Amino acid sequence: MQCGEWNTLVEEAVAAPEVAQGPAGGAGAEVPPIVRLGDVAAGAGLPVPTGLDELDRALGGGLVEGSVTLVGGEPGVGKSTLLLQLAAAVAGGGRRALLVSAEESVEQVRRRGERLGTEADHVAVVATTSVPAIVAAAAEYQPDVLVVDSIQTIADPAVAGGSGTVGQVREATARLVELAKGRGIATLLVGHVTKEGSLAGPRTLEHLVDTVCSFEGDRHHAIRVLSVVKHRFGPAGELGVFTMGPAGLEGVTDPSALLLGDRQPGIPGSIVVPVLEGHRPILVEVQALVADSPLPSPRRVAQGLPAGRLALLVAVLQRRAGLSLAGQDLFASAVGGIRVTEPASDLAVVLAVASAAFGCAVPGDVVACGEIGLGGEIRQVVHTERRLAEAARRGFRRALVPPSAPEAPPGMTCTRLDHVAMALALFGDATHRPVPIRAGTLPG
Repeated sequence: MQCGEWNTLVEEAVAAPEVAQGPAGGAGAEVPPIVRLGDVAAGAGLPVPTGLDELDRALGGGLVEGSVTLVGGEPGVGKSTLLLQLAAAVAGGGRRALLVSAEESVEQVRRRGERLGTEADHVAVVATTSVPAIVAAAAEYQPDVLVVDSIQTIADPAVAGGSGTVGQVREATARLVELAKGRGIATLLVGHVTKEGSLAGPRTLEHLVDTVCSFEGDRHHAIRVLSVVKHRFGPAGELGVFTMGPAGLEGVTDPSALLLGDRQPGIPGSIVVPVLEGHRPILVEVQALVADSPLPSPRRVAQGLPAGRLALLVAVLQRRAGLSLAGQDLFASAVGGIRVTEPASDLAVVLAVASAAFGCAVPGDVVACGEIGLGGEIRQVVHTERRLAEAARRGFRRALVPPSAPEAPPGMTCTRLDHVAMALALFGDATHRPVPIRAGTLPG
């Protein structure tokens, strides 16, 4: 529109592409191969270890040939570091790894490898944002593992719109999925997240890939958690735990020992809960603090715990057990940077709040797990025996559990509570006066 003349636009009619019309009912179409499940090789689709034990644990053994895995997380959490270490481990094991860096130059990737001390000399790197260039590079290099960092920064010139748009992300992912399936390349895509913590881009992005992983961690803590949200080759919900240090990410074989390493028993408002992440029990300390509030609306602050769940439990305590926190601020936290979201932590949160309100400490060898209903009843949670076995392994000798919980493992005794009022009675009499936990209230 800068020619300075009128009537210079010419209309051009573009014919729509013809679509082949086959006979009704699909007759004449090419029939895909039909096989019996019994004829499929037993070893087909088995995962291949990557060399990173915690990542292999979360993925059920490793990466499957031709699979596509989406790894999402907040900026700076360590996604690029994790996948560079993965590529280095794969290359160090004698297989080919190709890293597509769409956000950083090759020199930047090299410097990161040097800082981490990672043996990344055998990792092939290509810096491009073009989908056709990625496909061509993969066809030439023929890698076993392909890492694309990130899916939101690459684009296909044949698709309208810039990188990161809905159409580009969807089409680019579809092209890479086709590449992975056609050539049997285990592909990992780095994805950005929104302010709400969900993966950016169209929802179809998660449906196109085989596995969706969430890489989370607090910048103020060294712990990083890789959780598997979706997995077509095994159970979802598995967890890998890492710590971020000068040498990059290191796997944590015993997260419970790490999370409880600096715990100080005997402090009011503190209790340990055995949570279950996938099939892995982990012991997490839950803390609460109650203080007089100068505000007309007291604060309810949750860190590492669902804020809505905390508000619900406070309402149950007030309505069903007579514990009023009006005029008091309440702070509750899951210590160590681990997010505790399952209802099994309800009883521990309630006991931590009551302990802080009464100023009475829960004995240091006690754990608690149980879900609390709106009526104040304490309900059973799944795999209680596995949770208690982990607590017993770490030296805990007493457990507060729902009435229907299984028997405790050897060396541990259980106190069964059926209502939150019964839980609060551990800290005082019927008027909830703050008195020490009475002798004999807990077995042992």
